[in-house]
Amino acid sequence: MKVNTAEFIISNSDVSKCPLERLPEYAFIGRSNVGKSSLINMLTNHKNLAKTSARPGKTQLINHFKINSNWFLVDLPGYGYARVSKKTKEVFQKFITDYFEKREQLVCAFILIDIRHEAQKIDLEFINYLGEIEVPFCIIFTKADKISRVKIDQSIAAYRKSLLANNWEEMPPHFVTSSLEATGRESVLEYIDEINQQIFKSNDFL
Repeated sequence: MKVNTAEFIISNSDVSKCPLERLPEYAFIGRSNVGKSSLINMLTNHKNLAKTSARPGKTQLINHFKINSNWFLVDLPGYGYARVSKKTKEVFQKFITDYFEKREQLVCAFILIDIRHEAQKIDLEFINYLGEIEVPFCIIFTKADKISRVKIDQSIAAYRKSLLANNWEEMPPHFVTSSLEATGRESVLEYIDEINQQIFKSNDFL
């Protein structure tokens, strides 16, 4: 898929105020400081589409970006660490769960995981949560340029082992990416494009 246009549409914390258009949505979420904004900018080939920051917890709203006028990329707040009050975190959690449980246009979630680290409890909990509410998802391993190919393979194998230990029958679809080197860009976009073609062919969103 070639990204011809990428346009910011709206930010909000109320799922009922998300765009009314019947277009497929792909949500990107992960722990704070996992490199989500950099990944979104890499995928869309726009340097500043999503705001990057050295301070974790920068994204605090549901952000909709319309891609090629026929699907939405949705940038969600990171779960876990963020320099905000406990009350604000509770609001984050509420509208994040509202989005995943109520948003009919959502067709797939991408859970971002820093490939340099072993499986974190909060990531596994979120993966299990999506499984429980039956939201299709993939895993995107980020920052692959920071470690060797051997360590990448070892990290993925360790993550597979952790998921199997958490009652998953198999490893979900996954992608290895580097925002710095644009690794994995085509694979992620092709995956989205394949789903879009199936949706538009079946008229599911009409």
